[in-house]
Amino acid sequence: MSHPTITEQLSDPESARESGRKKIEWARQHMPIMTAVAEEFGTETPLEGEVVAMAMHVEAKTAVLTEVLAEAGAEVAITGCNPLSTHDDVSAALDAVDGVTSYAKREVDDEEYYAAIEATIDHAPTVTVDDGGDLVMAIHENYPELIDSIVGGCEETTTGVHRLRAMDDDGELHYPMFAVNDTPMKRLFDNVHGTGEASLSNIAMTTNLSFAGKNVVVAGYGYCGKGVAMKASGQNAHVIVTEVEPRRALEAHMEGYEVASMAEAAEKGDIFVTTTGNRDVIVEEHFEAMQDGVVLANAGHFNVEIDLDGLDEMAVGRREVRDGVEEFELPDGRRINVLADGRLVNLASPVAMGHPVEVMDQSFGVQAVCVREMVENSDAYDAGVHEVPDDLDREVAEIKLEAEGIEIDELTAEQTEYMDSWQHGT
Repeated sequence: MSHPTITEQLSDPESARESGRKKIEWARQHMPIMTAVAEEFGTETPLEGEVVAMAMHVEAKTAVLTEVLAEAGAEVAITGCNPLSTHDDVSAALDAVDGVTSYAKREVDDEEYYAAIEATIDHAPTVTVDDGGDLVMAIHENYPELIDSIVGGCEETTTGVHRLRAMDDDGELHYPMFAVNDTPMKRLFDNVHGTGEASLSNIAMTTNLSFAGKNVVVAGYGYCGKGVAMKASGQNAHVIVTEVEPRRALEAHMEGYEVASMAEAAEKGDIFVTTTGNRDVIVEEHFEAMQDGVVLANAGHFNVEIDLDGLDEMAVGRREVRDGVEEFELPDGRRINVLADGRLVNLASPVAMGHPVEVMDQSFGVQAVCVREMVENSDAYDAGVHEVPDDLDREVAEIKLEAEGIEIDELTAEQTEYMDSWQHGT
């Protein structure tokens, strides 16, 4: 394989491994779901003989998932799904784990990024675990001969699921994929609480600015946007929501937020957070209306939501004013500050640690049981996008409740019969 592993790219891999191992161990001790799954997988080794290729945000929580898949018997090859989200020390620690090879490295160019993805594919995977869809796309475009040997895969993100559904609609997705992003355990916790908390905490740490009393503009009111809006409001910001979908706009309005077009919001906002998964959400006409000193951040998967090329063309000066903060000076002297090169701020800013450990424990618990399901019951799934079976999602929730010491009620036989019957009337 021509592309080097992370160990081969670092000048002091031993020191990096030590640092990364500490991060992984800290995360793992706060991940009771993954601990329970690991105990089951380690005993039953349901992935024995499988090869798992992963393109993920390679940081401590992801490392726990990776190790658990290896402990289940799989050979795992992993790389990053974003040029700025890898923690090199965690990647190095993973590369030292039996059964794991890591190619993930931070701050790579496009050529290196895709070469690392292809390096994971060179392992001839039978299962894929993706975050954004780049791995699945690369296999379909460049390695179609491998498709027949792949039993299936999982996709973590909103953006990735959108891409896969578009592929599926065009008849171009040729093996089964679970839309992990669409499960309640992912949307209600990872997207809402994870994105909300991580985005705002990383904006605050990167800028050293407060949200209190500021106008925070949230572009998009899906699950991620709801989380950002809720958490910003909780920090005493005035939240303005922009939307293109009328029902979501109405929902934001009824939940107490100001709703406006981006053209209107651009004149008022102090901090902007995009969460749409679409391109050109903030463009030249909006930059022209913004106040001096505004902060722009993106919480979507790709760096296309803020038109940085257009902003660069408008600017007469461009400089880094803090780690992870780039200032664009406009001809009239106004300054627009962009965080993390417009990439997802909760993972790509220099201080970013990603979503809270407890939140990712739930999402990666779903990922793990979905990989097991694809391997054990692959014949049940045709090529295309599939919803995660509800019993798997419930299984993860039950593990979490047990870990938290929370008991809930169960339906009686009479209640179950009542709910399942159409014959009970007035």
